[in-house]
Amino acid sequence: MTTLFDVEAQAAPAAAGPRPRYRVAGLDISLTGTGIATLGGTTLITSTGRRKDTIVQRRIRLKGIADQVLTGVGIVDLAVIEGPSHHSVGGSVWDRGGLWWLIVDGLCARDIPVAVMPPMSRAKYATGNGGSRKAAVMEAAQRRYGAILDNDNEADALVLRAAGLDWLGTPLAEVPDGHRAALAGVQWPDREAVTGR
Repeated sequence: MTTLFDVEAQAAPAAAGPRPRYRVAGLDISLTGTGIATLGGTTLITSTGRRKDTIVQRRIRLKGIADQVLTGVGIVDLAVIEGPSHHSVGGSVWDRGGLWWLIVDGLCARDIPVAVMPPMSRAKYATGNGGSRKAAVMEAAQRRYGAILDNDNEADALVLRAAGLDWLGTPLAEVPDGHRAALAGVQWPDREAVTGR
């Protein structure tokens, strides 16, 4: 687990008083390595399966991943998750979709507002280019946020979290306007559902 310094604790005061402090989680959901970013840092939930696994084995695996992810997230004001990749072919498409919905359902059951950020928006927010590969996103996240990241799943989760904080007006770091334009492509929840908590 990589721990980030509490950079949000020293948020600059606004004219009418101190800025609110939001608990935001970023989630890069994957069958093999789900990245989670919270105030406490980043972590990776790993899992392995086999193509010949039975329905029962697959169900147990997906439920286990979802339970670990929800425990890792805890209680937050907003969860920003990466949306499904539309050009994802092969592999376990049904299982990936099922895991995504299990986690979203678990967040909603806790009354945690969920934002869905498309992969291209995540890349654009990190690098300014929606077509950037994961390695470029990881390098940009390490540079901008001063994080030591072990893998691209955690880097993606950190970028998702940073985007959520930026949308709430409490960015982790200054981001160029061209990068911030990516926030317009996110399916955000009702702002009052987040800020009124």
